[in-house]
Amino acid sequence: MRICSLVPGATEVVAALGQASRLVGISHECDFPLSVRHAPVLVEPCIEATTTDSAAIDREVRALVSSGRPLYRLNERAFATSKPDVILTQDLCHVCAITPDQLTRAVAALPIHPTWLTLNPTTLADVISDVERIGAAIDRPSEGKVLAASLRTRLASVQHGHRSKRPRVACLEWLSPLYAGGHWVPEMVELAGGSDALGLAHHPSRPVTWEQVESARPDIVILMPCGFSVDRAWRELAALQHTDRRWSSAIASWPLTFVVDAASYFSRPGPRLVDGVELLASIFATGSAGKLDDTAARAVPCSSPLLASPL
Repeated sequence: MRICSLVPGATEVVAALGQASRLVGISHECDFPLSVRHAPVLVEPCIEATTTDSAAIDREVRALVSSGRPLYRLNERAFATSKPDVILTQDLCHVCAITPDQLTRAVAALPIHPTWLTLNPTTLADVISDVERIGAAIDRPSEGKVLAASLRTRLASVQHGHRSKRPRVACLEWLSPLYAGGHWVPEMVELAGGSDALGLAHHPSRPVTWEQVESARPDIVILMPCGFSVDRAWRELAALQHTDRRWSSAIASWPLTFVVDAASYFSRPGPRLVDGVELLASIFATGSAGKLDDTAARAVPCSSPLLASPL
């Protein structure tokens, strides 16, 4: 079976089910685990987002969307050469990945039409159910059910460890402009033992004002800019503290602030969202990131501006 997975979370599932060697095409964001990186990259972004700050990315995305231009381009020749039997894609977020509409022409040109599975999860239950759907689509139904069951067991285990008082949590999914995390993020906070003070569960992330963040009175602020690693988010936050007084004032006033690896544990609907719930549960239980891997979560000091790279 030849599998083309254009969604990072789905690609992780394919690998977790032992089928990474069958991947014949992936997107530019499919970078985990290492076993998937042999596959040709068939999708590239139309904007340079790897070295651009949040505000510039937001402006470029808005300009492309308002003009009706795509955010991603498909290498149609490479796609045709891949000759997929199964295509995994998504229709949840048109900003996050190539959409089914963009694939229609390329799929129609294939000599044999493949199985096409479109994912659209908005809850953790949806994400885990998609593990089973992917397993069935790539002829690994039993393995898919086993993986899904293990993820559900881990979530149930996290719920048993809650402390009595739930902290109020603000999850910011973008730093400039501010966005509150949506879809499964508020659910992750609840499962980890917190109470989301800004996000709307099972709805898209939404823009929020500084006044709304202040009115939420968060006990803990989690900075999880979509698709960013801890290091990248840390660098951007350091720059914002020097260029935007609202950020330096906010960091000084928030009781606890953490930067997390959004790309791995929060942005992508895949198995590692469960790792994200476990990570949040550890932070909420201890008020610290001290026992966590520095690449997964990092506490932000409130007393002094950040350096671009932590000491």
